[in-house]
Amino acid sequence: MLLQDKRIAIFNIANKHSIAWAIAKAMDAQGAELILGYQNERSRGKVEALLGELSRSPLALVQCDVTDDEEISAAAAAAESAAGQLDGLVHALAFAPKEALENPFIETSREAFATAMDVSVFSLLALCKAFQPLLSPGSGVLTLTYYGAEKVIPNYNVMGVAKAALEASVRYLANDLGPQGVRVNAVSAGPINTLAARGVSGFLEILDHHAGKAPLRRNVESREVGDAACFLVSSLASGITGEVLYVDTGFNIMGI
Repeated sequence: MLLQDKRIAIFNIANKHSIAWAIAKAMDAQGAELILGYQNERSRGKVEALLGELSRSPLALVQCDVTDDEEISAAAAAAESAAGQLDGLVHALAFAPKEALENPFIETSREAFATAMDVSVFSLLALCKAFQPLLSPGSGVLTLTYYGAEKVIPNYNVMGVAKAALEASVRYLANDLGPQGVRVNAVSAGPINTLAARGVSGFLEILDHHAGKAPLRRNVESREVGDAACFLVSSLASGITGEVLYVDTGFNIMGI
């Protein structure tokens, strides 16, 4: 029970296939008490339908549209009311308009670029700022990135640029929050067949290529990302901050 009695907020759960939900299940299995975020009233019902898969009821369900500063502040207030202090904060948010993941990167519009950076990157800063007073010494902040931050992945486009900015943000936030005893890390997960990932044109071909080239000759499972998330938020990772941990069946080590 690696996270026994630890209180952890996860933003946001989209559906049963999302990596955020895999992380929630893994943390629940390790004894954590959870606060689960969702984007809007339409998605709340999807989250409520999943709760029977957990071993205990969450401390709270919290609406949080991360493009709205007032909702972020309200989410932090709701989390404080439900849990007091937190031992972990998980940021599992990313979005880019569909056309930005289909057309060549050079054709990315100003609006699509701004949207991708706002939802996928700035939201981490905004959540950390709002939740900073709640994070206890020794707690861990975790976000999700992808190898497209480092290398060109066909059609990943502006999301690759956003993930690169996200990884840089992890390092700067680790420096800012370190004196408080708060660690900030990222998991770089291999491609997983989620609803969001299928928005990338040619995603199924990416899955096939990854499985054929990775040392383990398969794709990563969402539960494996959840397990890694548990480790990074737990006290076993007390000396780790500002890092990106690859959970991608080894794909990132390959040259060709």
